[in-house]
Formats: sequence, C-alpha cells, structure tokens
Amino acid sequence: MRIAMPKPLIKAAGFILMTTTIAAPALSAECSTKSPAQRVAVLELYTSEGCSSCPPADRWLSSIATAKISSDKLIALAFHVDYWDYIGWKDRFAKPEYSGRQREQVVVSGKDTVFTPQVMLNGKNYRGWRNDAIFLQDLTQVNSHAASVNIELNVKQAAKDSVAVSALANSTSKDTELYLALYENDLNSAVRAGENRGEQLHHDYVVRQWLGPFNPSTPANQTINLNPDWKTGDMGVVALVQNRSNGEILQAVASKLCS
Repeated sequence: MRIAMPKPLIKAAGFILMTTTIAAPALSAECSTKSPAQRVAVLELYTSEGCSSCPPADRWLSSIATAKISSDKLIALAFHVDYWDYIGWKDRFAKPEYSGRQREQVVVSGKDTVFTPQVMLNGKNYRGWRNDAIFLQDLTQVNSHAASVNIELNVKQAAKDSVAVSALANSTSKDTELYLALYENDLNSAVRAGENRGEQLHHDYVVRQWLGPFNPSTPANQTINLNPDWKTGDMGVVALVQNRSNGEILQAVASKLCS
C-alpha cells in the first residue's frame, strides 16, 4: 500500500524478518550492554494489520528471529502505522508516532510517498529483503564497517509495571540524535474485518514504545511503564543513534529485559 504525503496512502509489496528469545525478567535485575566495534544493521519494517500486502513482510521479519542472527550484527523493529485503520480494521499495535517516524524518514531521504510494507536498512529504503542471498550480502557489508559511534545501554526492571532505561553515546555532533524503543515478540491477532479479514497474523519485534530524540552525549534516563497485557519475557530495549540530516542510523544496541 502506498501514499503521497500528507494524504492517506494506496499500497505496496511483500516481506519477511526475525525475532530474539528473551528470558523472563526478575525484579531489580539489571543488564548493561555496549554496542560492538562494528556497525550494526538496523531493519525497520513499517506495516499494518489493515494492509493485505503486509503479512508476507511480517512473516519475513519473524523468520529472522528463527535465523538466530546476533543483535551485534542485526537489530529489527516493526512499526505498526495507523493510517490504514480507516479501511475496516484498527491495528491494536499502531500509533500515530510510528506513522510520523516513517514520514520523517521518507522526507529526509528526499521522497514524498509512504507505503506499507516498507523496509528500511539503517535509515534508507531497502528492497533486498526479498532475496535471502542479497540480504545476507548486504548485512555482511554493513557489518564490515567500523562503528563511528559507541552506545552504552542499561536496563533495569525495578517494579512489575515499569522498566528504567539509561542510554549514552559518545557522539558530540549536533547532527546526531538518540532514540529508545521498547519492543515485544511473539504477538498474534485474529483479524475480523478489513483487507485481512479471517487471517491469523503473527508479529515479532513490535515497537510498543518509541522515545526521543535525545542528546546522545547526555544520559537519556527514562522510566517506561509496562502494560499488564505485555509479556515481559518476550520484550527488549533498543537504543540507536542516527544522523538527523539524512536519517542514516549510525549505530544501535539491544538488551533483553533482564532475568
């Protein structure tokens, strides 16, 4: 499904991505993680349960999970957009800010159309996901570069209903900004209306909270409230640094909610 901004969209192609296994958290547990020396590939999938061409992309993303690729090499995030909610099915994972994130990334890349499903690799539109060999080649290419930014991420669950997150990067450039994402794996929906009526949809790397931008060189300390319906054992946190001028993601790091 495809759209010329700022109007609502039309339609687009198919997809596939991955998932990470996360241990159940214990109260007061804390994890400290640093980004690797090499550049991490960051995949963003923009999708919707109201889009009939999106399920193949969702399955692709989930397949990455089973591929067991280390988060030191690849981090995936699925942003469910809300601009298709009007055509018959309201996506329960969608938020306006996720649609806003997609529009910002599209505009900064010099384009004027948003569509679903859309995959971005380190902030750039990416079509190589359709071919496994090309995708693995492109992943290796990203990882072959030394990271220009280092990130330290601390995650602590001190209460049942919240998690404390702190992230800091060594970038002092005015053109860089830091974002935090809380995601959840292994989610399922029985769609009862709209283009995917009657379908059972499975999702991984679903963004539940998106926070930022923050100054990378100042600690971003955030307490994120957890919905009682969320499965903390299937959740994780991502910190990423991107260039605000061109949308390029320079580095990222991921952490589980600690056990």
